[in-house]
Amino acid sequence: MIFGATPLAQAVGAILAHSVSAGGVRMKKGRNLTADDVAALAKAGVAEVIAARLEADDVDEDTAANAIAKACRGAGARLQEAFTGRCNLYADGPGVMVLDTARVDRMNRIHEAITIATLAPNEAVEAGQMLATIKIIPFAAPRAAVDEAIAVASEGGAPLLHIAPYRARRAGLIMTTLAGTKAKVLDKTAAVLRDRLERLGSALVHEQRCAHTADDVAAAVAAQLARGLDPILIFGASAITDRRDEVPAGIVAAGGEIEHFGMPVDPGNLLLLAAKDGSAVIGLPGCARSPKLNGFDWVLQRLLADRPVGRGEITAMGAGGLLKEIPSRPQLRAGDVTQGAPKAPRIAALVLAAGQSRRMGAANKLLAEIDGKAMLARVVEAVQASQIDQILGVTGHQAENVAAALSSYGVGTVHNPNYADGLSTSLQAGVAALADDVDGVMVLLGDMPRITPAHINRLIAAFNPVEGRAICVPTYQGKRGNPVLFAARFFSEMATVGGDSGAKYLIGQHEDDLVEVAMDDDAIFLDVDTPDALTAIRAAPFD
Repeated sequence: MIFGATPLAQAVGAILAHSVSAGGVRMKKGRNLTADDVAALAKAGVAEVIAARLEADDVDEDTAANAIAKACRGAGARLQEAFTGRCNLYADGPGVMVLDTARVDRMNRIHEAITIATLAPNEAVEAGQMLATIKIIPFAAPRAAVDEAIAVASEGGAPLLHIAPYRARRAGLIMTTLAGTKAKVLDKTAAVLRDRLERLGSALVHEQRCAHTADDVAAAVAAQLARGLDPILIFGASAITDRRDEVPAGIVAAGGEIEHFGMPVDPGNLLLLAAKDGSAVIGLPGCARSPKLNGFDWVLQRLLADRPVGRGEITAMGAGGLLKEIPSRPQLRAGDVTQGAPKAPRIAALVLAAGQSRRMGAANKLLAEIDGKAMLARVVEAVQASQIDQILGVTGHQAENVAAALSSYGVGTVHNPNYADGLSTSLQAGVAALADDVDGVMVLLGDMPRITPAHINRLIAAFNPVEGRAICVPTYQGKRGNPVLFAARFFSEMATVGGDSGAKYLIGQHEDDLVEVAMDDDAIFLDVDTPDALTAIRAAPFD
Protein backbone atom coordinates (compact mmCIF):
# COMPACT_ATOMS: atom_id res chain seq x y z
CA MET A 1 0.00 0.00 0.00
CA ILE A 2 1.25 3.46 -0.92
CA PHE A 3 0.52 6.00 1.81
CA GLY A 4 1.26 9.69 2.10
CA ALA A 5 0.95 12.97 0.26
CA THR A 6 -0.73 12.28 -3.07
CA PRO A 7 -0.95 14.75 -5.99
CA LEU A 8 -4.49 15.16 -7.27
CA ALA A 9 -3.41 13.76 -10.63
CA GLN A 10 -2.86 10.40 -8.88
CA ALA A 11 -5.72 10.60 -6.38
CA VAL A 12 -8.64 9.07 -8.32
CA GLY A 13 -9.43 5.77 -6.56
CA ALA A 14 -7.27 6.63 -3.55
CA ILE A 15 -8.65 6.51 0.00
CA LEU A 16 -8.62 9.81 1.84
CA ALA A 17 -6.56 9.35 5.03
CA HIS A 18 -7.34 12.77 6.55
CA SER A 19 -10.47 14.86 6.19
CA VAL A 20 -10.31 17.87 3.88
CA SER A 21 -12.16 21.13 4.29
CA ALA A 22 -11.29 23.86 1.80
CA GLY A 23 -13.12 26.33 -0.41
CA GLY A 24 -16.54 25.08 0.67
CA VAL A 25 -15.62 21.44 -0.01
CA ARG A 26 -15.75 19.00 2.91
CA MET A 27 -14.66 15.38 2.54
CA LYS A 28 -14.21 12.98 5.43
CA LYS A 29 -11.37 10.54 5.87
CA GLY A 30 -12.04 7.10 4.46
CA ARG A 31 -13.69 8.47 1.32
CA ASN A 32 -12.79 6.68 -1.88
CA LEU A 33 -12.04 9.59 -4.17
CA THR A 34 -13.85 9.74 -7.50
CA ALA A 35 -13.00 11.83 -10.54
CA ASP A 36 -15.72 14.29 -9.51
CA ASP A 37 -14.20 14.51 -6.02
CA VAL A 38 -10.77 15.26 -7.42
CA ALA A 39 -12.23 17.92 -9.73
CA ALA A 40 -14.03 19.54 -6.76
CA LEU A 41 -10.83 19.53 -4.70
CA ALA A 42 -8.85 21.10 -7.53
CA LYS A 43 -11.49 23.80 -7.92
CA ALA A 44 -11.22 24.48 -4.16
CA GLY A 45 -7.48 25.06 -4.56
CA VAL A 46 -6.30 21.74 -3.07
CA ALA A 47 -3.12 20.50 -4.73
CA GLU A 48 -2.56 17.25 -2.86
CA VAL A 49 -4.18 15.04 -0.21
CA ILE A 50 -2.94 12.55 2.34
CA ALA A 51 -4.25 9.27 0.97
CA ALA A 52 -3.70 5.54 0.64
CA ARG A 53 -3.43 3.75 -2.67
CA LEU A 54 -3.81 -0.02 -2.80
CA GLU A 55 -1.36 -2.16 -4.73
CA ALA A 56 -1.89 -5.47 -6.48
CA ASP A 57 -1.07 -7.62 -3.44
CA ASP A 58 -3.29 -5.63 -1.06
CA VAL A 59 -6.77 -6.61 0.18
CA ASP A 60 -8.94 -3.64 1.12
CA GLU A 61 -9.82 -3.40 4.81
CA ASP A 62 -13.50 -4.39 4.62
CA THR A 63 -12.94 -7.34 2.28
CA ALA A 64 -10.13 -8.61 4.48
CA ALA A 65 -12.08 -8.24 7.72
CA ASN A 66 -15.16 -9.95 6.27
CA ALA A 67 -13.16 -12.88 4.93
CA ILE A 68 -11.32 -13.48 8.21
CA ALA A 69 -14.49 -13.13 10.29
CA LYS A 70 -16.33 -15.66 8.12
CA ALA A 71 -13.52 -18.15 8.66
CA CYS A 72 -13.65 -17.57 12.45
CA ARG A 73 -17.42 -17.92 12.74
CA GLY A 74 -18.88 -21.20 13.93
CA ALA A 75 -22.34 -22.39 14.95
CA GLY A 76 -24.39 -19.93 16.95
CA ALA A 77 -22.49 -16.85 15.74
CA ARG A 78 -23.54 -14.30 13.14
CA LEU A 79 -21.55 -11.74 11.26
CA GLN A 80 -22.19 -8.05 10.78
CA GLU A 81 -20.69 -6.77 7.54
CA ALA A 82 -17.40 -4.94 7.94
CA PHE A 83 -17.16 -1.17 8.00
CA THR A 84 -13.95 0.87 8.27
CA GLY A 85 -12.06 -2.42 8.47
CA ARG A 86 -13.98 -3.76 11.48
CA CYS A 87 -16.16 -6.86 11.36
CA ASN A 88 -18.04 -7.96 14.49
CA LEU A 89 -19.40 -11.39 15.39
CA TYR A 90 -22.51 -11.65 17.58
CA ALA A 91 -24.26 -14.51 19.38
CA ASP A 92 -27.42 -15.85 17.77
CA GLY A 93 -28.70 -17.08 21.12
CA PRO A 94 -27.69 -17.77 24.70
CA GLY A 95 -24.96 -20.24 25.53
CA VAL A 96 -21.27 -20.59 26.35
CA MET A 97 -18.46 -19.20 24.21
CA VAL A 98 -16.16 -21.93 22.91
CA LEU A 99 -12.84 -20.53 21.71
CA ASP A 100 -9.39 -21.73 20.68
CA THR A 101 -7.21 -19.14 22.42
CA ALA A 102 -3.99 -20.53 20.95
CA ARG A 103 -5.25 -19.76 17.45
CA VAL A 104 -6.31 -16.27 18.52
CA ASP A 105 -2.73 -15.63 19.62
CA ARG A 106 -1.35 -17.03 16.36
CA MET A 107 -3.65 -14.84 14.28
CA ASN A 108 -2.59 -11.71 16.14
CA ARG A 109 1.06 -12.52 15.43
CA ILE A 110 0.64 -12.95 11.66
CA HIS A 111 0.89 -9.28 10.70
CA GLU A 112 0.37 -5.98 12.51
CA ALA A 113 -2.41 -5.11 10.06
CA ILE A 114 -4.64 -7.93 11.35
CA THR A 115 -6.13 -8.04 14.85
CA ILE A 116 -8.81 -10.07 16.56
CA ALA A 117 -10.24 -9.46 20.05
CA THR A 118 -12.70 -11.89 21.66
CA LEU A 119 -14.56 -12.64 24.84
CA ALA A 120 -12.90 -15.05 27.23
CA PRO A 121 -13.39 -18.77 26.54
CA ASN A 122 -16.32 -20.38 28.38
CA GLU A 123 -17.95 -16.99 28.97
CA ALA A 124 -21.76 -17.05 29.20
CA VAL A 125 -23.38 -14.98 26.45
CA GLU A 126 -26.86 -13.80 25.52
CA ALA A 127 -28.47 -13.38 22.11
CA GLY A 128 -27.05 -10.34 20.33
CA GLN A 129 -23.97 -10.08 22.54
CA MET A 130 -20.70 -9.28 20.79
CA LEU A 131 -18.33 -12.25 20.69
CA ALA A 132 -15.39 -10.95 18.72
CA THR A 133 -14.20 -8.08 16.58
CA ILE A 134 -11.80 -8.42 13.67
CA LYS A 135 -10.09 -5.14 12.83
CA ILE A 136 -7.77 -4.35 9.94
CA ILE A 137 -5.59 -1.53 11.29
CA PRO A 138 -4.58 0.31 8.07
CA PHE A 139 -6.69 0.68 4.92
CA ALA A 140 -5.56 -2.69 3.57
CA ALA A 141 -3.70 -5.85 4.54
CA PRO A 142 -1.25 -7.94 2.51
CA ARG A 143 -3.03 -10.74 0.68
CA ALA A 144 -0.59 -13.36 2.00
CA ALA A 145 -1.30 -12.30 5.60
CA VAL A 146 -5.06 -12.41 5.04
CA ASP A 147 -4.81 -15.89 3.52
CA GLU A 148 -2.73 -17.09 6.47
CA ALA A 149 -5.23 -15.67 8.97
CA ILE A 150 -8.10 -17.43 7.16
CA ALA A 151 -6.14 -20.71 7.25
CA VAL A 152 -5.50 -20.40 11.00
CA ALA A 153 -9.11 -19.42 11.73
CA SER A 154 -10.46 -22.52 9.94
CA GLU A 155 -7.66 -24.92 10.79
CA GLY A 156 -8.67 -28.57 10.81
CA GLY A 157 -12.11 -27.70 9.52
CA ALA A 158 -13.03 -26.30 12.96
CA PRO A 159 -13.93 -22.61 13.20
CA LEU A 160 -12.08 -20.50 15.73
CA LEU A 161 -15.18 -19.92 17.86
CA HIS A 162 -18.72 -21.12 18.30
CA ILE A 163 -21.53 -21.00 20.85
CA ALA A 164 -22.47 -24.11 22.81
CA PRO A 165 -26.21 -23.57 23.43
CA TYR A 166 -27.81 -24.43 26.74
CA ARG A 167 -29.76 -27.69 26.83
CA ALA A 168 -32.94 -27.63 28.87
CA ARG A 169 -32.61 -29.78 32.00
CA ARG A 170 -34.96 -30.89 34.78
CA ALA A 171 -33.12 -30.02 37.97
CA GLY A 172 -33.71 -31.04 41.57
CA LEU A 173 -32.89 -29.22 44.80
CA ILE A 174 -32.16 -30.70 48.22
CA MET A 175 -31.80 -28.36 51.21
CA THR A 176 -30.76 -29.71 54.61
CA THR A 177 -31.89 -28.27 57.91
CA LEU A 178 -30.55 -27.94 61.43
CA ALA A 179 -32.24 -26.69 64.57
CA GLY A 180 -32.90 -23.01 64.06
CA THR A 181 -32.89 -23.13 60.23
CA LYS A 182 -35.47 -20.58 59.06
CA ALA A 183 -37.95 -21.59 56.38
CA LYS A 184 -37.95 -18.12 54.83
CA VAL A 185 -34.18 -18.39 54.24
CA LEU A 186 -34.70 -21.70 52.45
CA ASP A 187 -37.58 -20.20 50.44
CA LYS A 188 -35.36 -17.33 49.30
CA THR A 189 -32.52 -19.70 48.41
CA ALA A 190 -34.87 -21.85 46.32
CA ALA A 191 -36.17 -18.77 44.50
CA VAL A 192 -32.66 -17.59 43.62
CA LEU A 193 -31.65 -21.03 42.33
CA ARG A 194 -34.90 -21.38 40.37
CA ASP A 195 -34.24 -18.03 38.69
CA ARG A 196 -30.64 -19.05 37.91
CA LEU A 197 -31.79 -22.20 36.16
CA GLU A 198 -34.61 -20.51 34.25
CA ARG A 199 -32.27 -17.84 32.88
CA LEU A 200 -30.23 -20.68 31.39
CA GLY A 201 -33.24 -22.42 29.87
CA SER A 202 -33.69 -25.13 32.54
CA ALA A 203 -36.25 -25.65 35.30
CA LEU A 204 -36.25 -26.54 38.98
CA VAL A 205 -38.93 -29.24 38.93
CA HIS A 206 -38.57 -30.74 42.42
CA GLU A 207 -37.46 -29.44 45.80
CA GLN A 208 -37.18 -31.31 49.07
CA ARG A 209 -35.87 -30.57 52.56
CA CYS A 210 -34.27 -33.03 54.95
CA ALA A 211 -32.18 -33.24 58.11
CA HIS A 212 -28.48 -32.42 57.83
CA THR A 213 -27.26 -36.01 58.11
CA ALA A 214 -25.53 -38.30 55.65
CA ASP A 215 -28.38 -40.84 55.78
CA ASP A 216 -31.06 -38.26 55.04
CA VAL A 217 -28.99 -36.73 52.22
CA ALA A 218 -28.47 -40.21 50.74
CA ALA A 219 -32.21 -40.92 50.77
CA ALA A 220 -33.00 -37.54 49.17
CA VAL A 221 -30.37 -38.03 46.45
CA ALA A 222 -31.70 -41.51 45.67
CA ALA A 223 -35.25 -40.15 45.42
CA GLN A 224 -34.26 -37.40 43.00
CA LEU A 225 -32.17 -39.76 40.88
CA ALA A 226 -35.24 -42.00 40.64
CA ARG A 227 -37.13 -39.02 39.20
CA GLY A 228 -34.49 -38.68 36.47
CA LEU A 229 -33.39 -35.22 37.64
CA ASP A 230 -30.12 -33.76 36.41
CA PRO A 231 -28.42 -31.80 37.87
CA ILE A 232 -29.19 -32.35 41.54
CA LEU A 233 -28.26 -29.34 43.67
CA ILE A 234 -27.64 -29.73 47.40
CA PHE A 235 -27.60 -26.73 49.70
CA GLY A 236 -26.38 -27.73 53.15
CA ALA A 237 -27.48 -26.05 56.36
CA SER A 238 -23.79 -26.05 57.25
CA ALA A 239 -20.98 -25.43 54.75
CA ILE A 240 -19.06 -28.44 53.40
CA THR A 241 -15.63 -28.43 55.01
CA ASP A 242 -14.26 -31.83 53.99
CA ARG A 243 -14.88 -34.67 51.56
CA ARG A 244 -16.14 -36.72 54.51
CA ASP A 245 -18.66 -34.11 55.67
CA GLU A 246 -22.40 -34.93 55.83
CA VAL A 247 -23.34 -33.82 52.30
CA PRO A 248 -20.52 -35.60 50.41
CA ALA A 249 -20.91 -38.65 52.66
CA GLY A 250 -24.60 -38.79 51.77
CA ILE A 251 -23.83 -38.56 48.05
CA VAL A 252 -21.37 -41.44 48.32
CA ALA A 253 -23.88 -43.48 50.36
CA ALA A 254 -26.36 -43.00 47.48
CA GLY A 255 -23.81 -44.50 45.07
CA GLY A 256 -22.34 -41.26 43.81
CA GLU A 257 -18.68 -40.49 43.22
CA ILE A 258 -16.95 -37.30 44.35
CA GLU A 259 -15.09 -35.82 41.37
CA HIS A 260 -13.65 -32.72 43.05
CA PHE A 261 -14.03 -30.68 46.21
CA GLY A 262 -13.17 -26.99 46.30
CA MET A 263 -12.45 -24.55 43.52
CA PRO A 264 -9.98 -21.67 43.01
CA VAL A 265 -12.81 -19.15 42.57
CA ASP A 266 -13.85 -16.67 45.23
CA PRO A 267 -16.72 -16.55 46.03
CA GLY A 268 -17.35 -20.23 45.39
CA ASN A 269 -14.43 -21.99 47.10
CA LEU A 270 -16.51 -24.66 48.86
CA LEU A 271 -18.22 -26.17 45.80
CA LEU A 272 -18.39 -29.97 45.59
CA LEU A 273 -18.75 -31.73 42.24
CA ALA A 274 -20.01 -35.31 42.11
CA ALA A 275 -21.87 -37.62 39.74
CA LYS A 276 -24.05 -40.71 39.73
CA ASP A 277 -24.96 -42.66 36.59
CA GLY A 278 -24.31 -39.63 34.37
CA SER A 279 -26.27 -37.18 36.51
CA ALA A 280 -24.36 -34.27 38.05
CA VAL A 281 -24.70 -33.79 41.80
CA ILE A 282 -23.40 -30.47 43.12
CA GLY A 283 -22.84 -29.50 46.72
CA LEU A 284 -23.40 -25.75 46.69
CA PRO A 285 -21.21 -23.13 48.34
CA GLY A 286 -22.96 -20.60 50.57
CA CYS A 287 -22.63 -17.87 47.94
CA ALA A 288 -25.08 -19.74 45.68
CA ARG A 289 -27.96 -18.28 47.70
CA SER A 290 -27.01 -14.85 46.28
CA PRO A 291 -27.83 -13.73 42.72
CA LYS A 292 -24.33 -12.26 42.38
CA LEU A 293 -21.87 -13.96 40.08
CA ASN A 294 -19.89 -16.74 41.79
CA GLY A 295 -18.03 -19.93 41.01
CA PHE A 296 -21.20 -22.02 40.95
CA ASP A 297 -22.41 -19.98 37.95
CA TRP A 298 -19.31 -20.96 35.98
CA VAL A 299 -19.87 -24.65 36.70
CA LEU A 300 -23.62 -24.53 36.03
CA GLN A 301 -23.26 -22.63 32.75
CA ARG A 302 -20.78 -25.15 31.35
CA LEU A 303 -22.81 -28.09 32.62
CA LEU A 304 -26.03 -26.89 30.96
CA ALA A 305 -24.17 -26.18 27.70
CA ASP A 306 -22.75 -29.73 27.65
CA ARG A 307 -19.22 -28.41 28.04
CA PRO A 308 -16.61 -30.42 29.94
CA VAL A 309 -16.56 -29.57 33.64
CA GLY A 310 -14.51 -31.82 35.88
CA ARG A 311 -11.45 -31.61 38.08
CA GLY A 312 -9.20 -30.32 35.29
CA GLU A 313 -11.62 -27.59 34.22
CA ILE A 314 -12.32 -26.48 37.79
CA THR A 315 -8.66 -26.28 38.82
CA ALA A 316 -7.99 -24.17 35.72
CA MET A 317 -10.46 -21.46 36.83
CA GLY A 318 -8.03 -19.69 39.16
CA ALA A 319 -6.78 -17.12 36.62
CA GLY A 320 -9.65 -14.63 36.58
CA GLY A 321 -11.35 -16.45 39.43
CA LEU A 322 -11.28 -13.56 41.88
CA LEU A 323 -14.92 -12.46 41.71
CA LYS A 324 -15.12 -10.49 44.93
CA GLU A 325 -17.01 -7.25 44.38
CA ILE A 326 -14.73 -4.45 43.31
CA PRO A 327 -15.82 -1.14 41.71
CA SER A 328 -14.60 -2.11 38.23
CA ARG A 329 -16.35 -5.50 38.07
CA PRO A 330 -20.03 -5.64 37.04
CA GLN A 331 -21.98 -8.01 39.26
CA LEU A 332 -24.53 -10.57 38.18
CA ARG A 333 -28.06 -9.67 39.19
CA ALA A 334 -31.30 -11.55 38.81
CA GLY A 335 -32.34 -11.48 35.16
CA ASP A 336 -29.09 -9.90 33.97
CA VAL A 337 -26.21 -12.26 33.26
CA THR A 338 -24.23 -9.92 31.02
CA GLN A 339 -24.46 -6.49 32.58
CA GLY A 340 -22.76 -3.94 30.34
CA ALA A 341 -21.80 -6.45 27.63
CA PRO A 342 -21.50 -4.98 24.11
CA LYS A 343 -24.42 -5.98 21.93
CA ALA A 344 -25.52 -5.54 18.34
CA PRO A 345 -27.55 -2.32 17.98
CA ARG A 346 -31.33 -2.72 17.93
CA ILE A 347 -32.45 -0.89 14.79
CA ALA A 348 -36.05 -0.24 13.82
CA ALA A 349 -37.23 0.46 10.29
CA LEU A 350 -39.89 2.98 9.35
CA VAL A 351 -41.33 2.29 5.91
CA LEU A 352 -42.97 5.54 4.84
CA ALA A 353 -46.05 4.64 2.79
CA ALA A 354 -48.42 7.59 3.32
CA GLY A 355 -47.88 9.67 0.17
CA GLN A 356 -50.56 10.61 -2.33
CA SER A 357 -48.63 9.64 -5.50
CA ARG A 358 -49.92 12.75 -7.29
CA ARG A 359 -47.55 12.40 -10.24
CA MET A 360 -48.72 8.80 -10.82
CA GLY A 361 -52.36 9.68 -11.40
CA ALA A 362 -55.23 7.90 -9.65
CA ALA A 363 -53.38 4.67 -8.89
CA ASN A 364 -51.42 4.23 -5.66
CA LYS A 365 -47.91 3.55 -6.92
CA LEU A 366 -46.95 1.63 -3.76
CA LEU A 367 -49.44 -1.09 -4.67
CA ALA A 368 -48.41 -1.24 -8.33
CA GLU A 369 -46.92 -4.63 -9.21
CA ILE A 370 -43.34 -5.13 -10.36
CA ASP A 371 -42.57 -8.70 -11.49
CA GLY A 372 -45.68 -9.96 -9.69
CA LYS A 373 -45.12 -8.15 -6.37
CA ALA A 374 -46.33 -4.81 -5.13
CA MET A 375 -43.63 -2.16 -5.05
CA LEU A 376 -44.16 -1.71 -1.32
CA ALA A 377 -43.86 -5.47 -0.77
CA ARG A 378 -40.39 -5.48 -2.33
CA VAL A 379 -39.22 -2.87 0.18
CA VAL A 380 -40.73 -4.82 3.07
CA GLU A 381 -39.11 -8.08 1.94
CA ALA A 382 -35.71 -6.40 1.83
CA VAL A 383 -36.17 -5.10 5.37
CA GLN A 384 -37.35 -8.47 6.70
CA ALA A 385 -34.31 -10.22 5.20
CA SER A 386 -31.94 -7.73 6.84
CA GLN A 387 -30.65 -7.24 10.40
CA ILE A 388 -33.50 -4.87 11.31
CA ASP A 389 -35.20 -5.73 14.63
CA GLN A 390 -38.57 -3.99 14.27
CA ILE A 391 -40.55 -2.90 11.20
CA LEU A 392 -43.34 -0.35 11.21
CA GLY A 393 -45.22 1.05 8.24
CA VAL A 394 -46.66 4.58 8.23
CA THR A 395 -49.95 4.92 6.32
CA GLY A 396 -51.87 7.96 5.11
CA HIS A 397 -53.32 8.06 1.58
CA GLN A 398 -55.53 4.99 0.94
CA ALA A 399 -54.60 3.83 4.42
CA GLU A 400 -56.80 0.73 4.48
CA ASN A 401 -55.36 -0.70 1.25
CA VAL A 402 -51.77 0.04 2.25
CA ALA A 403 -52.27 -1.35 5.77
CA ALA A 404 -53.76 -4.54 4.32
CA ALA A 405 -50.73 -4.99 2.04
CA LEU A 406 -48.36 -4.53 4.99
CA SER A 407 -50.42 -6.80 7.25
CA SER A 408 -50.04 -9.65 4.78
CA TYR A 409 -46.32 -9.51 5.62
CA GLY A 410 -46.92 -9.30 9.35
CA VAL A 411 -45.92 -5.63 9.45
CA GLY A 412 -47.74 -3.35 11.88
CA THR A 413 -48.76 0.19 10.96
CA VAL A 414 -49.34 3.59 12.44
CA HIS A 415 -51.66 6.02 10.67
CA ASN A 416 -50.62 9.59 9.91
CA PRO A 417 -53.78 11.71 9.59
CA ASN A 418 -51.66 14.72 8.56
CA TYR A 419 -49.97 13.01 5.61
CA ALA A 420 -51.01 15.80 3.23
CA ASP A 421 -48.74 18.20 5.17
CA GLY A 422 -45.56 16.49 4.04
CA LEU A 423 -43.21 13.59 4.63
CA SER A 424 -42.02 15.00 7.96
CA THR A 425 -45.43 14.30 9.54
CA SER A 426 -45.09 10.61 8.66
CA LEU A 427 -41.64 10.58 10.19
CA GLN A 428 -42.99 12.08 13.40
CA ALA A 429 -45.92 9.64 13.58
CA GLY A 430 -43.62 6.68 13.01
CA VAL A 431 -40.93 7.67 15.51
CA ALA A 432 -43.55 8.27 18.20
CA ALA A 433 -44.75 4.68 17.80
CA LEU A 434 -41.35 2.95 18.05
CA ALA A 435 -40.37 0.71 20.96
CA ASP A 436 -38.46 2.44 23.75
CA ASP A 437 -35.46 0.10 23.57
CA VAL A 438 -34.35 0.75 19.97
CA ASP A 439 -30.94 2.30 19.40
CA GLY A 440 -31.79 3.86 16.07
CA VAL A 441 -34.24 4.05 13.20
CA MET A 442 -33.75 3.52 9.48
CA VAL A 443 -36.11 5.62 7.38
CA LEU A 444 -37.07 3.88 4.13
CA LEU A 445 -39.27 5.15 1.33
CA GLY A 446 -41.94 2.75 0.12
CA ASP A 447 -41.27 3.66 -3.54
CA MET A 448 -37.63 2.45 -3.67
CA PRO A 449 -38.04 -1.23 -4.66
CA ARG A 450 -34.40 -1.85 -5.57
CA ILE A 451 -33.15 -1.39 -2.00
CA THR A 452 -31.73 -4.75 -0.83
CA PRO A 453 -30.82 -6.35 2.51
CA ALA A 454 -27.16 -5.66 1.64
CA HIS A 455 -27.79 -1.90 1.47
CA ILE A 456 -29.59 -1.98 4.82
CA ASN A 457 -27.01 -4.18 6.56
CA ARG A 458 -24.13 -2.04 5.37
CA LEU A 459 -25.72 1.02 6.97
CA ILE A 460 -26.21 -0.91 10.21
CA ALA A 461 -22.58 -2.04 10.13
CA ALA A 462 -21.49 1.60 9.90
CA PHE A 463 -23.68 2.69 12.82
CA ASN A 464 -21.70 3.53 15.96
CA PRO A 465 -22.74 6.72 17.80
CA VAL A 466 -19.91 6.31 20.31
CA GLU A 467 -17.40 6.65 17.47
CA GLY A 468 -19.25 9.61 15.91
CA ARG A 469 -21.32 7.64 13.37
CA ALA A 470 -24.81 8.50 14.60
CA ILE A 471 -26.29 9.30 11.16
CA CYS A 472 -25.50 6.86 8.33
CA VAL A 473 -26.18 8.04 4.78
CA PRO A 474 -25.63 5.84 1.71
CA THR A 475 -23.64 7.21 -1.20
CA TYR A 476 -22.86 6.13 -4.75
CA GLN A 477 -20.06 7.82 -6.65
CA GLY A 478 -19.97 10.49 -3.96
CA LYS A 479 -23.69 11.38 -4.07
CA ARG A 480 -26.07 10.81 -1.16
CA GLY A 481 -29.28 8.80 -1.31
CA ASN A 482 -31.74 6.80 0.82
CA PRO A 483 -32.47 5.11 3.21
CA VAL A 484 -30.89 6.94 6.16
CA LEU A 485 -30.18 5.58 9.64
CA PHE A 486 -30.49 7.88 12.69
CA ALA A 487 -29.49 7.27 16.30
CA ALA A 488 -32.26 7.39 18.90
CA ARG A 489 -30.91 10.62 20.36
CA PHE A 490 -32.30 12.46 17.32
CA PHE A 491 -35.89 11.31 17.89
CA SER A 492 -36.84 14.42 19.83
CA GLU A 493 -35.54 16.65 17.02
CA MET A 494 -37.46 14.63 14.45
CA ALA A 495 -40.62 15.73 16.21
CA THR A 496 -39.84 19.34 15.21
CA VAL A 497 -38.98 19.04 11.50
CA GLY A 498 -41.58 20.25 9.05
CA GLY A 499 -42.66 20.13 5.43
CA ASP A 500 -41.60 17.60 2.82
CA SER A 501 -37.89 17.65 3.56
CA GLY A 502 -38.17 14.77 6.03
CA ALA A 503 -34.98 14.54 8.03
CA LYS A 504 -32.70 16.35 5.56
CA TYR A 505 -32.64 19.30 7.92
CA LEU A 506 -31.25 17.07 10.68
CA ILE A 507 -28.51 15.80 8.39
CA GLY A 508 -27.44 19.34 7.62
CA GLN A 509 -27.43 20.30 11.29
CA HIS A 510 -25.36 17.31 12.40
CA GLU A 511 -22.65 16.83 9.78
CA ASP A 512 -20.13 15.99 12.51
CA ASP A 513 -22.23 12.98 13.52
CA LEU A 514 -22.66 11.78 9.94
CA VAL A 515 -20.86 9.07 8.04
CA GLU A 516 -21.20 8.47 4.33
CA VAL A 517 -21.49 4.77 3.50
CA ALA A 518 -20.41 3.89 -0.02
CA MET A 519 -22.67 1.48 -1.93
CA ASP A 520 -21.94 -0.60 -5.02
CA ASP A 521 -24.91 0.56 -7.13
CA ASP A 522 -27.34 3.41 -7.71
CA ALA A 523 -30.40 1.75 -6.11
CA ILE A 524 -30.20 4.37 -3.35
CA PHE A 525 -31.40 7.00 -5.87
CA LEU A 526 -34.09 5.02 -7.70
CA ASP A 527 -37.56 6.01 -6.51
CA VAL A 528 -40.67 5.62 -8.64
CA ASP A 529 -42.56 8.91 -8.99
CA THR A 530 -44.04 8.82 -12.50
CA PRO A 531 -45.69 6.32 -14.89
CA ASP A 532 -42.55 6.47 -17.06
CA ALA A 533 -40.36 5.58 -14.06
CA LEU A 534 -42.64 2.65 -13.26
CA THR A 535 -42.45 1.43 -16.88
CA ALA A 536 -38.66 1.68 -16.81
CA ILE A 537 -38.24 -0.22 -13.56
CA ARG A 538 -40.60 -2.94 -14.75
CA ALA A 539 -38.45 -3.38 -17.87
CA ALA A 540 -35.28 -4.03 -15.83
CA PRO A 541 -35.23 -7.57 -14.39
CA PHE A 542 -35.16 -8.15 -10.62
CA ASP A 543 -32.99 -10.90 -9.14
